[in-house]
Amino acid sequence: MRQQSRKQIRIRGVVVGGPLPLICLPLVAESGAELIDQAAGLAALKPDLIEWRADGFGAVEDVAACLSALGELRRTIGEIPLIFTCRIDQEGGMRTLAQGKRLEVIVAAITSGTIDLVDIELCNGPEFIDAVRKHTQAHRVALIISYHNFKETPDETFICNKLLAAWQAGADIPKLAVMPKDYGDVLILLGATNKARNSAIDSPLVTMSMGEQGAISRLAGGLFGSDITFAIGRAASAPGQIPIAQLRTGMAILFGDR
Repeated sequence: MRQQSRKQIRIRGVVVGGPLPLICLPLVAESGAELIDQAAGLAALKPDLIEWRADGFGAVEDVAACLSALGELRRTIGEIPLIFTCRIDQEGGMRTLAQGKRLEVIVAAITSGTIDLVDIELCNGPEFIDAVRKHTQAHRVALIISYHNFKETPDETFICNKLLAAWQAGADIPKLAVMPKDYGDVLILLGATNKARNSAIDSPLVTMSMGEQGAISRLAGGLFGSDITFAIGRAASAPGQIPIAQLRTGMAILFGDR
């Protein structure tokens, strides 16, 4: 049996941190029409969660357009839990937005009643995080606080400290993604995940090693304590993601049929 989170989060009947690691499919679309077309295709694949990378949306700075798209997206995916992410450009965001505008868009999404989780980065700092957390708590939206390093894999202590910092900042789900330079780096990530799972962090957590070398972490990370893995439905949102059908086949060996 895999290592489960001591505290679990139930969202629309889906348990984060429970007996099975969950599979999330990312949505990356320039236009509203493309977004809904992709969403219909992804929903048919029956993932555990869907993530909308709103930083890839052409009209992301238009709050009304974002809310309209979110409404259509919710109607399209039904009861599949939805993560809203407007990624900061320093950590892989597809557009550069003023910090105030990003906060406006994120708060509008949280208060819209259409999303279930929101992902923001630890590097935004306490003031930004506290402003978002105030709204997530009021609207019962789970808060993911994340760290991304597309250049390297820091050491185990650094990784554990980043996850702990996200948890201490108020994350319902700390998240971390790093880039390996070799397979030893992948082992560092998995070892740090195992250590974090058995630390003071009692919430669900998400970790991954990116790129081709890190693909095993997306398949087997759940054994070490990672509670969500990201797969490809139509397009990848990060390097190293695996098509959902292949991921399910491999995960069935490790965790049983879903």
